[in-house]
Amino acid sequence: MEVQFPENFWWGSAASGPQTEGRIAGDGKGENIFDYWYSKEPEKFFDQVGPDQASEVYQKYKEDVQLMVQTGHNSFRTSIQWSRLIPDGVGAINPQAVAFYNHYFDELINNGIEPFVNLYHFDMPMGLQAKGGWLNRETVDAYVEYAKTCFALFGDKVKKWFTHNEPIVPVEAGYLYQLHYPEESNLAHAVQVGFHEALASALAIKAYRESGHSGEIGIILNLTPSYPRDSNNPEDVCAAKIADAFFNRSFLDPAVKGTFPEELVKILKELSIVPKMQENDLAVIQNNTIDLLGINYYQPRRIKAKESAVDQNAAPMPEDYFDIYDMPGKKMNPYRGWEIYEKGIYDILSNVRDNYGNLPCFISENGMGVENESRFLGEDGMIHDDYRIEFVRDHLRYVHQAIQEGANCLGYHMWTCMDNWSWTNAYKNRYGFISVDLENNRKRTIKKSGYWFKQVSEKNGF
Repeated sequence: MEVQFPENFWWGSAASGPQTEGRIAGDGKGENIFDYWYSKEPEKFFDQVGPDQASEVYQKYKEDVQLMVQTGHNSFRTSIQWSRLIPDGVGAINPQAVAFYNHYFDELINNGIEPFVNLYHFDMPMGLQAKGGWLNRETVDAYVEYAKTCFALFGDKVKKWFTHNEPIVPVEAGYLYQLHYPEESNLAHAVQVGFHEALASALAIKAYRESGHSGEIGIILNLTPSYPRDSNNPEDVCAAKIADAFFNRSFLDPAVKGTFPEELVKILKELSIVPKMQENDLAVIQNNTIDLLGINYYQPRRIKAKESAVDQNAAPMPEDYFDIYDMPGKKMNPYRGWEIYEKGIYDILSNVRDNYGNLPCFISENGMGVENESRFLGEDGMIHDDYRIEFVRDHLRYVHQAIQEGANCLGYHMWTCMDNWSWTNAYKNRYGFISVDLENNRKRTIKKSGYWFKQVSEKNGF
């Protein structure tokens, strides 16, 4: 064995409720922002495939758990859909949702797979969005009630909880770059949304600790290291620090340290964009930090000092303070348009070790989306995704190195278990250990990477 991981390392994958469960008639699920947006503008979704066309885990979860066993999972993360459990976002609980999640979590546990459960994965109930979504303080209160409901219903089974997955995404995609509903571009709104998400997270952590359950609660953050074009050029270094404050530390610092980054606070004060808050909010954030950090890593961010003109029509925007640097010669995933930089995962783990108290963490997502994977279908009926094996192995080497050097990293989850529906991209890029045949009743077939991962999990290394 050249790479051996610590005992009881978490091997598995991650997914989300809205991307996997699908809909069936009479399931009692309410509408969330993606259901609503698709009903209004289906043309904005790849091949006009909407969230109702997810991978049907709602019906097939028993089969899926057996496939997880066959691909070496000892842990698996998914999310509860707020709009499934509490269809209007507040008020009545959907009994069919309670039954489904109980059966799903039981099935995982009975097969030796620990459920890691996230509470919010971009899927705001439409009843709350109609009143402003995360812009509205009432949503924070509704979210805390939803979280308490989840802890009460499932807290005896689930011992690993997460408040949000990638809370920067609703900020960026919904309120800065018009990639998700409500497709706004408004920094003041983006800041308020981010503040309310951070506050909601802290309040849910507080509620969990008061509930008397014996598990752990954390957050899942997509940490995208910001590398300056020239680390000897102070202006490039400063620009990279600001990008880092906007996109990483905006959630990492309050989640772990209970405070917001000074660089970001200074900029927002200069712009007179300070979020509305109540007297006790900062103390709540300060006093309710996480037990466990999930780290999603896909790509680095390359930054240079601001050279282009500020777009006055769009301003203010984060990009007023830096430019993206198109580094020559970088390795790319051509399908997703993302740089592949394996050492980034080591740099993040080293940063958490050195600057965030080395709190317990794990790689909660890392993966490679590829288009038209059927090209790699062998005569044996299996997709030979050697590129995915290489991608995961090369990242795991750096995870291992970080652990050797003292990082408190407890596991590795790939995105994703089986090919799933992905927001506006639908099924364009496939990420799974298991393929899903859309033409043939969502038939599941383990890919070569899935069999490889089983060996890694059994040997606890490779």
